[in-house]
Amino acid sequence: MNLTPADSTLPIAPNRAVSDRSPPSPQNGHTAAAASVASVTHLTNKLAEYLDPTELKKVKEAYRFSDEAHLGQMRISGEPYISHPIAVAEICADWKLDAQAIMAALLHDVMEDQDVKKDELIERFGAPVATLVDGLSKLDKIEFQSQIEAQAENFRKMLLAMARDVRVILVKLADRLHNMRTLGSMSAEKKRRIARETMEVYVPIAHRLGLNNIYRELQDLAFSHLYPLRYRTLAKAVKAARGNRREVVSKIMESVNGTLEATGIPVQVYGREKTLYGIYRKMQSKHLSFSQVLDVYGFRIVVDSFANCYVALGTLHALFKPMPGKFKDYIAIPKLNGYQSLHTTLIGPYGTPVEFQIRTQEMHRVAESGVAAHWLYKEDDENTLSDLQQRTHAWLQSLLDIQKQTGDSAEFLEHVKVDLFPDSVYVFTPKSKIIALPRGATALDFAYTIHTDIGDQTIAVKINMEQVPLRTELRNGDIVEIITAPTSRPNPNWLSFVRTGKARSAIRHHLRTINLSESIELGRRLLSQSLQALDLNPTLPDQLVERLLNESSAKSMDDLYADIGVGKRMAALVARHILSLSEIDASVTHPTIDASGEVVPKKIDPVIIYGSEGISVQLATCCMPIPGDAIVGQMKRDQGLVIHTMDCDVARRQRSKEPERWIEVTWGSDIDRRFDCKITLVAHNEKGILARVAAEIGETDANIVQVGMDDDKDHSMTRLHFTVQVQDRVHLARLMRNLRRISGVTRLLREKSN
Repeated sequence: MNLTPADSTLPIAPNRAVSDRSPPSPQNGHTAAAASVASVTHLTNKLAEYLDPTELKKVKEAYRFSDEAHLGQMRISGEPYISHPIAVAEICADWKLDAQAIMAALLHDVMEDQDVKKDELIERFGAPVATLVDGLSKLDKIEFQSQIEAQAENFRKMLLAMARDVRVILVKLADRLHNMRTLGSMSAEKKRRIARETMEVYVPIAHRLGLNNIYRELQDLAFSHLYPLRYRTLAKAVKAARGNRREVVSKIMESVNGTLEATGIPVQVYGREKTLYGIYRKMQSKHLSFSQVLDVYGFRIVVDSFANCYVALGTLHALFKPMPGKFKDYIAIPKLNGYQSLHTTLIGPYGTPVEFQIRTQEMHRVAESGVAAHWLYKEDDENTLSDLQQRTHAWLQSLLDIQKQTGDSAEFLEHVKVDLFPDSVYVFTPKSKIIALPRGATALDFAYTIHTDIGDQTIAVKINMEQVPLRTELRNGDIVEIITAPTSRPNPNWLSFVRTGKARSAIRHHLRTINLSESIELGRRLLSQSLQALDLNPTLPDQLVERLLNESSAKSMDDLYADIGVGKRMAALVARHILSLSEIDASVTHPTIDASGEVVPKKIDPVIIYGSEGISVQLATCCMPIPGDAIVGQMKRDQGLVIHTMDCDVARRQRSKEPERWIEVTWGSDIDRRFDCKITLVAHNEKGILARVAAEIGETDANIVQVGMDDDKDHSMTRLHFTVQVQDRVHLARLMRNLRRISGVTRLLREKSN
């Protein structure tokens, strides 16, 4: 499929830039208009091949509207801006997208650049086209707290629009492809930023939707702008290798063609070359030099039927010896994006490894065009495409599920990026249904993939009939069975090992919902203390609350308190913001000002901790603080307040990196609960030692939660590890004093996994 604009009437310069708009230029306006009118001819010729005259007339009307809207607007390269929407529409025409998508491609910048309203587009071109254009338009008119937040919100808008209509992302990918082809006018820094964004978001989306042509080209373009020197060096090496290996390639091609023709199978054989980024990534991951990357070249075998794929495979294995462990059957188990082929690596002439991909013509279409094959080959094999469409629909639906359970745009984008990883692992349900998950996914991810309620209620899991921990990573071919209980609920610790975006968003959503009142109360206390430190009245007037909510994008003060309580916002920063807003209202503040004009912070009273606040306040597992320990608090994003001991090494390291996230805390009085604590004993390895230690722990009114044991090499001593529950530091001291009196105990210490 040729996606390169080939219009001879308007040469496409190699140095256009992303959104490289410049002010209108009166002196060349006539020339620009003439060039843009001429350039649309090639597009209309393409469209006339598959659109009926009525649809073509509507597309021309959209072109005229876009041309008028962008009249006089130029790109930095000096070309009329309308050349960009035309080029995007041409790429979409190569996919044979319908008239509505082509119209959206021509109009995709009019709302963002020319302030054309959605209502006007609905009136002129209908609601479907206006909705597509709206999904493609950025949210430039909304004020965000940071560039990162703005970018995340724009991605969320685009991805949700895509979930409702996949044509949105097809037009967006065409837009990004043309922009990446014409990035030359940008500064080096901006090139790198746009290339990195392309590599992190658009390349994985293209791969996830099976758009392999776009995927490969975007990868190489992003690589060339991220690492221009490496790109040029590698391109030169590949060019040289191409000449050196020509004899090997031609000999393999001749042998393969002759052998397959002798079987009577209708076959087409294509030589193919790895992309530069594919070679670079292999060199990086396997620490190889270019000369050590032997499979730069490969072959694609296209046959006429499913059965002949396997016949061709057997024929090739008889011709050349296969490399052990290098065969993959993606026909029986397709990739997540619907890709199907047989992959095998053979030892060719001169001992050179050569990769072969074997597929049918229908599989080849889907492999190259992904979801776009729905428009490209509507008349062809619908069965081949229906499975891909179902997979795509399921993934797009998961975006909507994640959106419902996600707190903000940055978190949404984080979850989606996780699910865009191309590598997959395939496992089975007990009824032999295949489930595809990202590599590194755990048994708990599997549960959430089946259904959110099953994930929430999971208590145990069996893999291949054996019970294993929930955090167990899945491997290809595992049979996974989930055991649930209606009373089970998600555990905050699950967030430390789940891999998929759906699982993470579902767990976070549950924790936020179930503990909302706790988070609100903690956030209110933290903000009140920060306001008092600035001599601000914690009771804010209504007009100030309204301004604060508008500027912080929070729906209510409870939402703002909850964000503070779970660590998404820092109380001190919100208080500073309130101070800046309150300068017009003398009833709110009476701050103390020093000689330099700076506000003198008032000493903040420590936050009182009782240990019964729920999961909005957590005790760190690295140091396991108990009442009586000197403690300090860390506000962690989406985890709330985490309490460490003052001498914790983990806390000390993290505090030096993010000092603004640490607050003073202290234990409350009358605490009525027990706390986990680890102790280690070294004792003589004699009969009954464990029983005597356990009895003494019980006599001291402590509770044993867990026990472990390991021996010295000569087996004369044993080391006993206990997790015990105590009331406070005094209770622990009494327990340790009693344990030291036991005959045979030589050493005793409180354990901290710093």
